[in-house]
Amino acid sequence: MKFLLYSINHSPELTGIGKYNGELVTDFASKGIDTHVVTAPPYYPEWKVHKGYKNGWSKQQGKGVTVYRCPLYVPKRVTTFKRLMHLFSFALSSGLRLLTLLKLKPDVLFLVQPTLFCAPAALLYCKLTGAKSVLHIQDFEIDAMFGLGMMKQGFVARLAKRIECWLMRRFDVVSTISYSMMANVKNKCVADRQLCLFPNWADIDFVTPLVDGSVLKKEWGFSEGDRVVLYAGNMGKKQGLEIVLEAADKLKNDSQLHFVFVGAGAHVDTLKADAAKRGLPNVHFKPLQAWERVPEMLAMADVHLVIQKCGAADAVLPSKLTNILSAGGYAVVTAEQETELGMMADKFPNIYECIEPEDASLLVGALKKLLSEQDMSTHNKVARDYAVECLSRDKILGRFEEDMKDLCGN
Repeated sequence: MKFLLYSINHSPELTGIGKYNGELVTDFASKGIDTHVVTAPPYYPEWKVHKGYKNGWSKQQGKGVTVYRCPLYVPKRVTTFKRLMHLFSFALSSGLRLLTLLKLKPDVLFLVQPTLFCAPAALLYCKLTGAKSVLHIQDFEIDAMFGLGMMKQGFVARLAKRIECWLMRRFDVVSTISYSMMANVKNKCVADRQLCLFPNWADIDFVTPLVDGSVLKKEWGFSEGDRVVLYAGNMGKKQGLEIVLEAADKLKNDSQLHFVFVGAGAHVDTLKADAAKRGLPNVHFKPLQAWERVPEMLAMADVHLVIQKCGAADAVLPSKLTNILSAGGYAVVTAEQETELGMMADKFPNIYECIEPEDASLLVGALKKLLSEQDMSTHNKVARDYAVECLSRDKILGRFEEDMKDLCGN
């Protein structure tokens, strides 16, 4: 089987979609699958092209994978209009790159959404080469854009959603990462025979409750008796992280309780300025950590935060949760009860605390409950057991490989 992954995000990005894409193609190549990638230079979540990479055309080979990188517009300050230009620029440059790869003739083209702007080029390429087309939805970018108020509802919204549905139905397979997101795909008039579940995963043998986080905790200036509330990942507007600062403000009299933000993103400078304006000595910002130190970072935290705005939970499923569960972490998740995250909390009691989004008072209450009721010297067995059973990287990638071979008739 010859496999072509087509995505705006790829390794060496350390978080989110880029990390999953990198692990997917490395796994496929290790199994003898002829694997290729069309992508952009790494820029996420810092919104800045990584050191050592140019924002231009390039071809790289390594670990059995051939990677074609294409230039794109990376705004210094992300607005809705600039984000659209960013996505469109990659769709244009990558579409031109695909034209140079017609002789590649892959068996499968695997397009990762975002961005749906690439769908026309992907479908045309499959038509010309005979490749099977797979659209994999990590984020419903149209739903998120209008659901989070980034653009107003109305004629433009209706037109965008109609175009989205028309494009989706033309792929041979549409896969996504959760059952509720699959239901959303069905609501867009995609047939059952086209649907495939391909969830995100965790390295359950690397991220475990047995890791000791005390060394990193000391390095970051915390004492043994300090308690750490951790948010790690992208810091964008769609997360609604302002409520974490509000909670930190309400709890700032507890000198042993610290809120730590780890990562980068378009909204990080705003959060730092807000924390400084509030005068919060209990809030700390740290850069993205190398993957080798992520288990230590997770082990260091007493409580993890998975924060989202209203309307986001079934449009953008947080990838950070998989590793939190694998680490056996105690977590507070903001999601409406009718979403998959809400239903998961009901189905697996104590897997995490699920509260309604955008309510700092609820967040404070959930934190106090966890910190007072749970023995933080032990791991969350419900979370770890779920990860072992449902999030194993080897199991998930093994099933997906078989699905792709079946699609190709192999």
